[in-house]
Amino acid sequence: MGNHLYDALTAGAVARPDSVFAETPDGQMTCLADLTQGAARIAARLIALGVTPGDRVMVQVEKSVTALQLYLGTVMAGAVFVPLNTGYTGAEVDYFISNAKPRVFVCDPNRLAELSEIAASAGCVQIETLDKHGKGNLTAGLDDLPPLAAPVARDPQNLAAILYTSGTTGRSKGAMLSHEALLSNSRTLAEIWRFTEADVLIHALPIYHTHGLFVATNVALLSGASTIFLPGFDQDAILEAMPRATTMMGVPTFYTRLLADPRLTRERAAHMRLFISGSAPLLAETHRDWEDRTGHRILERYGMTETNMNTSNPYEGERRAGTVGFPLPDVELRIMDEEGAEVAQGEIGVIEVRGPNVFSGYWEMPEKTAEELRPDGWFITGDLGRIDAEGYVTIVGRAKDLIISGGFNVYPKEVESLIDDLPGVLESAVVGVPHPDFGEAVAAIIVADGSTDLTEAAVITGISKSLAKFKQPKRVIFLNALPRNTMGKVQKAMLRTEYSDLFT
Repeated sequence: MGNHLYDALTAGAVARPDSVFAETPDGQMTCLADLTQGAARIAARLIALGVTPGDRVMVQVEKSVTALQLYLGTVMAGAVFVPLNTGYTGAEVDYFISNAKPRVFVCDPNRLAELSEIAASAGCVQIETLDKHGKGNLTAGLDDLPPLAAPVARDPQNLAAILYTSGTTGRSKGAMLSHEALLSNSRTLAEIWRFTEADVLIHALPIYHTHGLFVATNVALLSGASTIFLPGFDQDAILEAMPRATTMMGVPTFYTRLLADPRLTRERAAHMRLFISGSAPLLAETHRDWEDRTGHRILERYGMTETNMNTSNPYEGERRAGTVGFPLPDVELRIMDEEGAEVAQGEIGVIEVRGPNVFSGYWEMPEKTAEELRPDGWFITGDLGRIDAEGYVTIVGRAKDLIISGGFNVYPKEVESLIDDLPGVLESAVVGVPHPDFGEAVAAIIVADGSTDLTEAAVITGISKSLAKFKQPKRVIFLNALPRNTMGKVQKAMLRTEYSDLFT
């Protein structure tokens, strides 16, 4: 038995070892042979550190080719890769380490002092470092270490990764993703989006998120495409890369910011064949403006941490603005009412999906798994949607109040709990409101108790050390009372409507 995911992702290195996989802004080229050789050395290092099959390797590091090798090396060693958003604070990391109980935790050297004590207190005694240049304790002397000769055997249903997601209440949940869930989805996407060895992908997404890691990276590896591997969104670098690239994957923020640059023209985008958007809703206006400016119609798709990708607008055929297209070829999708019955065509209900892409459950949360993953494999997404007569799926909202800002999930309860603890706050409600750059922005509506002079700046400063930047409110509104229904529940839908033009 081989290693299901690793063998597939690295097959190209055997067939085309000298093919360039990544070109970085400093001009460094990494061929497939070098990529996999580095991964095999990191796999050997992890095993030397005591990692055994099924152990978790938790990673909070900046984007680099070496960080990708760490991902591949973890899978090769038979372990479970657990990436964390680099914006998470120490308090947030404490929860993740305590929950996942990783054998090894890899962080940026600049945060070692802060995070080592947290990791040790949570029972993770093996802490390594890796910076944005690929340097750190993890890679020290790596070139002298013999690479792992063969990947550790893993079957399709073994876990390959845990990605932490969030809901509107409670703490983050670790979505368990098997080798087959990741591989089947990436193969499907590579096929329907027509990726080949001739493609050059502008890779400006983070690699701690399913979009940048399991969509962009895996699709490029499986198809033999090369990447222009950027540390993050860099407007100048993306525009410079377009004349020699063929594809780009991004979040709506990428497209709105590029549209504001007069250098974006049809001539500059003429060599591109495909622009893909996801992780947050793309405004119909952005669709139209992009097509007018470049001659290209953005392909929007829909996915979740728990399921990878579920739907996609067609490569050939109408890419319909405001929709997320059709279910992928190996994914079933249905719209259900509150009683668990399928709704009539065109009616709104909760989206459920089933397929090889769906996760295996939430790590150490069997009750939460039972709530959201039916015994017959249907996953209750919590998203509200409808299917039109032609089969296009439209997302119309969320059954819960999850906020997606810049492609990242924010659950209001976490933010509200911190705000409510501040001096002078009686109660708060956190909602997502439309934002031209981030898709949605976090807004906090607060009722003060009158005990102190509470200001917007004081609220944001008061919670900043406990929350990643993307979770922090971009605006704070003060009201005398929160709107409630007859049952006393805060009417967040009313607040979203009231402040829908806050950033317009």
